[in-house]
Amino acid sequence: MFDLVGVPEALRLSASRYWEQFEQNRIKQELPALDSVLANRISLAEFNTQLTRAFAASEFIGKTCAIHPSFLIELVESGILFEPLGDEALLPFEAAIDACTNDADLDKTLRQFRNKAMIRIIWRDLNRCANMQTITGELSRFADAAIQFTANYHYRQLEKMYGMPIGRESGVAQPLLVLGMGKLGARELNVSSDIDLIFTYPESGNTNHESRVLSNQEFFTKLGQKLINSLDKVTADGFVFRVDMRLRPHGQSGALVLNFAGMEDYYQTQGRDWERYAMIKARTVAAAQGTLKDDDYVKRERKYLRTMLRPFTYRQYIDFSAIESLREMKGLIARQVQRKGMNLDVKLGEGGIREVEFVVQVFQLIRGGRDAHLRKRQVMVLLPILEQENYLPKGAGAALSEAYEFLRNTEHAIQGYQDRQTQALPTDELGQLRLAWAMGFENWDAFIAVLNNYRQRVNHEFKAVIADPENKEEVNSTALDIWQGMWDASVQSGAISVEDARALLHGEQLDNPEDLIKLLHDLRENRSVVNMQASSRSRLDDFVPRLLLMISEHAEQGELMVSFVETFKRIVPLVESIVRRSAYLVLLIENPIALHQLVKLCAASPMISEQIAKYPALLDELLTPVNLYFTADDDHQKIKSDLQDELRREVLRLEWEDLEGHMEVLRYFRSAHSLRVAAGEVSETLPLMKVSDYLTFIAEAILEHVLRLAWEHMVAKHGRPLRADGTAELEPNFVIVGYGKLGGIELGHGSDLDLVFIHNADTTLSTEGLAEGKGIIDNLTFYARLGQRIIFILNTQTASGKLYEVDMRLRPSGNSGMLVSTLAAFERYQHKEAWTWEHQALVRARVVAGSAELATQFDQVRLAILHQQRDLPKLRQEVRDMRLKMRDQLGSEKGKRSNIFNLKQDAGGIVDIEFMVQYAALAWAYQAPKIVQYTDNIRILGSLEEAGLLDATSVAQLIAAYKAYRSIGHRLALQQQEAVLAGENLFDTEREQVSHIWQQLIEAE
Repeated sequence: MFDLVGVPEALRLSASRYWEQFEQNRIKQELPALDSVLANRISLAEFNTQLTRAFAASEFIGKTCAIHPSFLIELVESGILFEPLGDEALLPFEAAIDACTNDADLDKTLRQFRNKAMIRIIWRDLNRCANMQTITGELSRFADAAIQFTANYHYRQLEKMYGMPIGRESGVAQPLLVLGMGKLGARELNVSSDIDLIFTYPESGNTNHESRVLSNQEFFTKLGQKLINSLDKVTADGFVFRVDMRLRPHGQSGALVLNFAGMEDYYQTQGRDWERYAMIKARTVAAAQGTLKDDDYVKRERKYLRTMLRPFTYRQYIDFSAIESLREMKGLIARQVQRKGMNLDVKLGEGGIREVEFVVQVFQLIRGGRDAHLRKRQVMVLLPILEQENYLPKGAGAALSEAYEFLRNTEHAIQGYQDRQTQALPTDELGQLRLAWAMGFENWDAFIAVLNNYRQRVNHEFKAVIADPENKEEVNSTALDIWQGMWDASVQSGAISVEDARALLHGEQLDNPEDLIKLLHDLRENRSVVNMQASSRSRLDDFVPRLLLMISEHAEQGELMVSFVETFKRIVPLVESIVRRSAYLVLLIENPIALHQLVKLCAASPMISEQIAKYPALLDELLTPVNLYFTADDDHQKIKSDLQDELRREVLRLEWEDLEGHMEVLRYFRSAHSLRVAAGEVSETLPLMKVSDYLTFIAEAILEHVLRLAWEHMVAKHGRPLRADGTAELEPNFVIVGYGKLGGIELGHGSDLDLVFIHNADTTLSTEGLAEGKGIIDNLTFYARLGQRIIFILNTQTASGKLYEVDMRLRPSGNSGMLVSTLAAFERYQHKEAWTWEHQALVRARVVAGSAELATQFDQVRLAILHQQRDLPKLRQEVRDMRLKMRDQLGSEKGKRSNIFNLKQDAGGIVDIEFMVQYAALAWAYQAPKIVQYTDNIRILGSLEEAGLLDATSVAQLIAAYKAYRSIGHRLALQQQEAVLAGENLFDTEREQVSHIWQQLIEAE
């Protein structure tokens, strides 16, 4: 039965001794043999392999089973030694605790179940019956159960003595909520871990005993003390879990238990950075109640506790200041390791478990307030996410996961030997052999080589994330010192000579050195800078020289599109806007790559620099250049679905009634993606057509969400609109139609949205209303208000700006018409009242959000209007008259200046091309329906050529001119310049070609 083949000779003696003692005591206690209770759950040979490995590698298993052979026989006979831990496996544990009649009985029962649980856990871990995550998860579940069952037991006992603790405000029996911190909170307990706990309860008040009344504080303090004693005390049967309460508010000097109000006050006013670090893993592991259970109340209070603690843990902005605290904490640990000679510690030593955890928690603290994905607790869950989201380099997440699992398995093998809380590698030969063999290696040298390789990999990634900025990439310290001196001297105007400034600016990049001196002085004297706190001022003093050095290095390399001084001038407003939020300064200090991107983009476009200055949260986008400078994707559906998915993830944490929260997310979403598009355009990774595609699809994703948001608001207020059959509309019977650039998939930077709203509800009916018939309004009013709500969300000015400017003048009857039309009314108007220019606009109209069924019906109406045969001379005259009127009012030719060209409005420009396309579509769609299938000018022109209605040369010239005009227009927009060219090279050839085609198509009689 007990075959030591394969076990190293040096390990056999102790294993054999424990096995002999096990058999002697089993026989003495008249217990069945192991093979008789195995019941074919696994083969006898496999069981023997597992048994000998467990006895040889774990003195705890061997000794405990030798003294208590019934523990192992019970585990084998029940089958739970060979199976994952199901919920039913903990039922006997709960029943045994409930049956206890006194504290001594409780203590004995707890420890017996604990020892059986540890035999099972260590056995399965050593034999790799489950992976590391399963092992730590199952041990954490057992700890949760032990805390819960024990707390319930003591609650009931105290309730008999003092009554039930009642909340002063709610009048409800109060629960004790136990927060598990650290590895328990993350469900990552190791095989000999202590448990870090915090005790809290919702409300102050008193117990309801007739004579022996206690305050709730006293009651729960007694309960906490008893719970700790039952778990932590060492008896003849051992202990359950070592309990550490030092993470509670005020630490060891603080009250053992605080109510929610006390917790909230502490974390809002006194919580320290390391407590934020600890709170990342906090989880309510138990909620003890007495005889009057109210699970719904407890559920609400648990949720409230989570909500209350989240703002302390996760900042709403990108918080790089957290990295300083983590760096300091790691420094303290490193000094402790050196002082105590703990370099062989696989947890705290260099490249150990703690460094992997620090890498993960750095990103959680920095970004968790904005990215809900990062609020998970488990390291092995988060590492793939960090790599997937490009927070870690490609391959780094997988490498750290592999290393972490190996390190944790090593930790378990060390601890599982004697059930001791240690992570120190053994220094004696026998201990080293045992550990190497337990980890699957033939000898220590083979094991330590692999371990050291993993530790080096971990330390490399750790340093890349948390090392000081100077160590992350080479910094020209001499040049940095010079810029530091220049910044320090800027406190007095004139303290720097023009000659010194010119020397620093490498001559050829210097345009006006006195301007730089003035900019530095003005920044130094800015009111926000003067009033900065000392810590923030220190960060600014650290940042500005780095910024100047970064600009000078890239100016010297010829990478800036404008001069050094102009680049710095564009960045100054950003610096002034973030000095009060110095976490952003830390972000740029900590990330030279982000600082480089800032310099590069601001030098390329004043529009980008202004956008970042207005919304500094966009600095986060600079941290991942892979995402910032994305390339073109030809799959339009994928582009749009990716945007929809990202926006959906961003709003997951928000309730529909949180209108302000949704509006803020939408504004950041638009700003961030617009910045990415602009960066792609200035870096020439996105061609013109793709720029418009992305900007259009960003708007569509936002409009879809805005429609849903407005719909949910209206439904919550009035109920759903009713149909003729008496059922309620589950989805909005409503579409948003995009006209102009939005409809034509040609949005530019800063374009407004030309929209028309259409619904198809029965206007004779009303909404279903709310409870007691409140809130009922007719369907027409419902959809009119839905439209108003959409415009409000899009148009409202917030601290983050407007989402979009909205133009509704293209709706039927323009500004005097109904805000929202029925489809039937829209169709009647288009047939009977619409002007020719409104039919021209309809050429570029398409549904961008809303009901798919109604969108199909709209398309049918649109095509029916466009497919009508028209009086061509009349059509030509009306198109020509409208165009000439626009040219006179908006073009530059009124002043007869031949050296100026308005790209959009002058003859031969963009609008001429658009009018010719619209004329051709209206003139010939009746004979070639496919030419109005699309709404963008390029594809309509292609369709006209395909139908033989325009010759290939004319089409090619119009497309080339149209693209060239729009390309230079986009470039001017990025430079915040009007779409007007002056001087030479004014597209003479293109204008002549467009005007020639205009004469042939529009002016010809």
